[in-house]
Amino acid sequence: MSAAGSGAASVREGIPLGKIAGVPIVLAYSWFLIAGFTVLVFGPQLSQGYPGLGFGAYGVAFVYALLLLFSVLIHELSHALAAKMYHWPTQKIVLNLWGGHTQFENFTATPGRSVVVAFAGPVANFVLAGLGWLLVAQLTMPTTLQAAVFSTLANIFVWANLLIGAFNVLPGLPLDGGRLVESIVWKATGNQDKGSLAAGWAGRIVVIVLLILAIGWPLINGDQPTVTNVLFSLFIAGFLWLGASASITSAKMRLRLPDVSAGKLSSYAVGMASSSSVAQVRAVTVANPQLSVVLCGPDGRPEAVVDPTAAAAVPEEVAAGTSATAVARALAPGAYIPEQAAGQELVQYLAQLAGSEYAVVDPRGQVTGLLHQSVVVAAITGRPGPGLRK
Repeated sequence: MSAAGSGAASVREGIPLGKIAGVPIVLAYSWFLIAGFTVLVFGPQLSQGYPGLGFGAYGVAFVYALLLLFSVLIHELSHALAAKMYHWPTQKIVLNLWGGHTQFENFTATPGRSVVVAFAGPVANFVLAGLGWLLVAQLTMPTTLQAAVFSTLANIFVWANLLIGAFNVLPGLPLDGGRLVESIVWKATGNQDKGSLAAGWAGRIVVIVLLILAIGWPLINGDQPTVTNVLFSLFIAGFLWLGASASITSAKMRLRLPDVSAGKLSSYAVGMASSSSVAQVRAVTVANPQLSVVLCGPDGRPEAVVDPTAAAAVPEEVAAGTSATAVARALAPGAYIPEQAAGQELVQYLAQLAGSEYAVVDPRGQVTGLLHQSVVVAAITGRPGPGLRK
């Protein structure tokens, strides 16, 4: 992507805020939703606690939203700076509705380094909470409205960072603590994807426990949780559940990749010269009507696939004089892949090719099969489709 294209993509995603330590910072438009929610929830509370503020209470609530934004920024920036120690390139930091995320480019990780980078964020929040506590400890009893508001914001800053840090060390993806679970399983099995799968399920367990504590426990004790608490709990639980589910789905797909190969997923096919007639195609397929016929050009490269329905519709008396290309659908240029292509290599092949079906060739360049994109997708997602070799 060009620099101009990258800039345009950033603008579509949010508002570019510049760079810190060489890392681009983007404020997603969705952040304004959580900022608005913060103002609407805490504005009335501040107005009730400090009647002298009047409408200014909502301004103070917005400052609270900005303090949360700053805390999340430091959290994500700590991830990026820790990654720099291991020369992991950071593409950008995005601050959004859910808090934020640090987007890395391709890198090679280890269980230990993964934990260090993940826990750098929560540690930064605990440091901010400690610094805020030192400030609060120096404050005297407020005697003015402004001093009281400042003291309230300072205390909110401390508790917000404690909660952000503690929340993120919970042992389940998509939280940072999930990387510890992932790394433990990764170290034990030698497979990161198995670790991600375990951490994703741990994330779902965390969601269930949080809902029980936030909503179920008060009900058991005879208390009525407020509507705000219920909505906020469901909001957080929904975010975590989606993140954990995405981790599980992604890990399952990556675990299936090694078993996905062009040779196994293709249906049987035979190559014939593009100069062949319909009659010649019928002679080849008469014993096996399910056999696909791929027409190859003079250079031996696959060019088209005979449509069996169209071929069957050609009258017998003219079949010998009808070119097979007349009843064939063209393949996209270069739409052929080695039968040994498997896993990530196969995915990369298909990503570079146009069209949705591809000829499969052996090491000699001979056509051995026909592969459909939908079959590959079905195999990777765990929903096997028709046409697989037995």
